[in-house]
Amino acid sequence: MSDQLEADQEAPVRDESTLVDAREELQSLINTIWRLRQPDGCPWDRKQTHASIAKNMIEEAYEAVDCIEGDDVAHLREELGDVLMQVVLHAQIAADAGEFTMADVAREIDEKLIRRHPHVFGEREAATSADEVLDIWDKVKLAEKEARDADAAAASERPDGLLDGVPRSLPALMQAQKVSRKAAAVGFEWDTVADVWEKVAEERAEYEAEPLGSAAREAEFGDLLFALVNVARKEGIDAESALRASTAKFRSRWAAMEDAAFECGIALGSLSTAELNDLWDAVKRGEPEAGE
Repeated sequence: MSDQLEADQEAPVRDESTLVDAREELQSLINTIWRLRQPDGCPWDRKQTHASIAKNMIEEAYEAVDCIEGDDVAHLREELGDVLMQVVLHAQIAADAGEFTMADVAREIDEKLIRRHPHVFGEREAATSADEVLDIWDKVKLAEKEARDADAAAASERPDGLLDGVPRSLPALMQAQKVSRKAAAVGFEWDTVADVWEKVAEERAEYEAEPLGSAAREAEFGDLLFALVNVARKEGIDAESALRASTAKFRSRWAAMEDAAFECGIALGSLSTAELNDLWDAVKRGEPEAGE
């Protein structure tokens, strides 16, 4: 009895004030998209297919990411709405074709979330770190693939490849990290980060050995980037996010250089390389130290 009382006292308090009931609003959105697709609806919406609006999904997602990285909460709400609209529109296109419905989409992702969080919804002991959660996800995903493979074997069909689930349309760095992570999950992995750095050095040597401007040199450069992505993965760094952050930093510094040049009444294009480097260094010196 005392053990149960102690467990109850240690149980975390869930904040139910953030548990939102959005059934009415979501259904209203579904109704609106359905209405737009009706014979007396919008000509543009009626003619769309999964393929015709595929790029819109990517564009809307990136616009949402821009708001997140810019800490623009006000516009983030709007952009998330645009992403949700894409999901509902694709679901309605599928419903019109007899493929699936929005209810199928919601039910399947809910089931997947529960299945992939056995440390929350199952009998498994709670995870203590984000890395442990990633390990759990990898194991659950592999179990799911094994089940699909068994179904395929029973039907005398070729099972899906390990990497088939990684979209080829992903940004290159993100795709590389996902591919390498899946391969590592089944044992195709370096023992240490130092081993990966040795691979980086090997790939760099192969790159430098190829003639300038050749297709072989370009291919070796890709191998060099892929090796660096594995360094990021081994160290728990998201390569895509890291490069986006570095690019954003470069853009910010360049804008500061333009501002400084404008205040002096000069154009950046008129400066020499040495002068540009001096201006770059001056901008860097003016930035706050990390942690300030």
